[in-house]
This record gives sequence, structure tokens and C-alpha cells, in this order.
Amino acid sequence: MKYRIKRKIRASVILICSFIMICPPASVKADEITDLESKTSTLNQQLGGINQEMVKISDEITSVNSQIEIIHSEILRTRDSLSIAQADESQRYEDMKSRIKYMYEVGNVSLLEMLFSADSMSDFLNKAEFIENISSYDRDMLLQLQSVREGIAEQEQTLLDQQASLEDLQTQLQTRQTDLKVTAEATSTDLAVFTAQLTTLREEEAKKAEEARKAEETRKAEEARREKEKPVSQPAVSTPVTNTNDSSEQKDPDNSTVVNGSAANVSAGELDIFAAILECEAMQDHDSLLAVATVIMNRLNSSTFPNTIKDVVYAQGQFEPVWTGRLDSVLSRGASNLSYQVAQEALSGARLSSVSDCYYFLYAGATDRAGVNVGNNLFFQSW
Repeated sequence: MKYRIKRKIRASVILICSFIMICPPASVKADEITDLESKTSTLNQQLGGINQEMVKISDEITSVNSQIEIIHSEILRTRDSLSIAQADESQRYEDMKSRIKYMYEVGNVSLLEMLFSADSMSDFLNKAEFIENISSYDRDMLLQLQSVREGIAEQEQTLLDQQASLEDLQTQLQTRQTDLKVTAEATSTDLAVFTAQLTTLREEEAKKAEEARKAEETRKAEEARREKEKPVSQPAVSTPVTNTNDSSEQKDPDNSTVVNGSAANVSAGELDIFAAILECEAMQDHDSLLAVATVIMNRLNSSTFPNTIKDVVYAQGQFEPVWTGRLDSVLSRGASNLSYQVAQEALSGARLSSVSDCYYFLYAGATDRAGVNVGNNLFFQSW
């Protein structure tokens, strides 16, 4: 009997030693996990920067398109004015030719009679000057019309040059946008690979920790059995009870878990803006408001976003209530007490753990992307 027990104990020891020899040192796996976490964090920041630049370029393209449309409208207006000026010039030119032709073919006698009917040399010169003034007027009017036409033509050419320049800029921006999309897709692919590797390593670590725990339980069970089978004359050695639920077993954090982050001091005006945007973007319950507040504070503490609450909220194209006027309405009447409470908690460092690494959110009913749903908003790390 004793021989059989000793053999079992020896087998257990051999099993534990084999397990230790097969498993690589924990520090190596920890280094790999740290390295992958660093890479994924860097890629997430790069994606955030790319997304910001894509938003900026998209806004620039929209602005350029508007300018092109405005200039095209002005070109049409200028061409209409040029057509009118050309028609007026042509009509005046024809009128002048007809008057000159009449004066020299029909009116010579009348002009001569006018000149010879002069009472004095002064009267003669005045009548001659009158006749000359008629011709000068026609010539001056024609030159004036030609000048107007040339000015309009120059204006049209200027507008055409501006339009060509804007169209060239539009092409450059679209090319840059395409390049950024390619870069974003490549970065997303790399991020997915690293994330998968990180998940695999963490699963392996969890599996090995579980195997080690079970091996430890087996060893202690064998020790307990050996102690029980010792002769009665020997004093029993108490074996401390081991808590099998060690701290290495972690459950997924609940949405309502609050963790601590960095605090920030803001002015009363920025606190008003913070509370108002929370009320606009989240349901009126604590966790929903804190989830949106966590995203805004994450942006505030990120180098890829503006560094004030006001600039984060009013960044172009980021928060719909800004450009639809809903934010102004809430600011006018004042945000709710709960919105102010959550805003102050976030500024003091409170973060909702389930979205503590998120920088974006959308209405959950409008997207099928992966993320964390809190209060019907879907939160995620990057676009």
C-alpha cells in the first residue's frame, strides 16, 4: 500500500516537472504581450491620425467643390455680360458707320451750307468744331464699349484660371484621400493581425495559468493524502486551505464599472459645453452619460485630437448637435443636473471601464460594426 502511494507521488512530481520544462518562461510571454500591446496602441494612434486627416481632407474637398460651383456660376454671369457688351458694341459700330456714310454721301451739301452760312470766322470755327465733335463722340463711345468688353473678357479669364486651379487642387485632395484610405486599410490589416496574435497569447497564458493551478491542486491533494496515511502516532500536520479562485481569474468588466483616469481643470464655460454635449448625445442615465464623457476625455488626453473640451466638441464634423443647433438649444436653457454631475465626475477622473479605450461612438441602430453598446450608443476604438 505504502509503495503504491510513493509511486503515485513520484509520478505527480515527474508530471509537474515535465510541465514546467515544457512551458516557456512566463517572462518571455509577458514581453511578447507587452510588445504586441505597444504595437496595437501605436497602430490605433496612427489610425486616429489618419482618420483625422481624412476628415480634414473631406472637409477641404467639400469647400473646394463649393468654391468651384460658385466660380462656375460667376463665369456664366460674366459670359452673359460679355455677350451683352459685344452686342452693344456691334450695334453702336453699325450705327456709327451708317451715320458717317450718311454724312459723307448725303449730308455733304448740308454740312457745307452750314459752314458757309457762318456769319464770322468764329461762327465758322464753332460749326466746324460741332461737326468734328459728332465724329469724336461716336469714336469715343466705340472705344469705351471696346474697353468694357475687354474688361469683361479679362474677368472671365481670371475666373477660368481660378476654376482650373481649384479643379487641380480638388484632384490633388482626392488623390491624397485615396492614398490615406489605402494606408488606413493596410494599418487596419496590421492591427487585426497584431490583435489576433495578442488574443492568442492571452488565451495561451490563461490556459497555462489554469493548468498550473490544477497541477498545484493535484500536488496539494497528494500531500494531503500522504499526510492522512501517516501512522496515527504521528501528529497530524494541518494543511492550509488554498483558495482556488485566485486573482489571475478575471471576468469581463461590467458596463457599469467605473475606473480612474487623468483629471482636468476647465472653465465654467467649458463645463457648460461638456454637460450640454453629454445631454445631447446620451440617454439621461449615469452610465450612458459617463460613456460619452469617457470618449470626450480620451480625445482630450490624446495628441491626435484638440486639447480643450471646447475644441474637441466643436471640431469640424465630429458631433452632430453642433451643426444642427441642438447643442446651442441645450446651452441656452441649461443642461440637466445629472449631465453636470457626470461631466464633473469625468473631469475628476471617472471613466466607464467598458469604453475606457474608445475614441468614437455612433447610434447603435445605424451601424453593424463591432463595439460596446452603452445606452444605445456603440463605442469603438477607431474608424
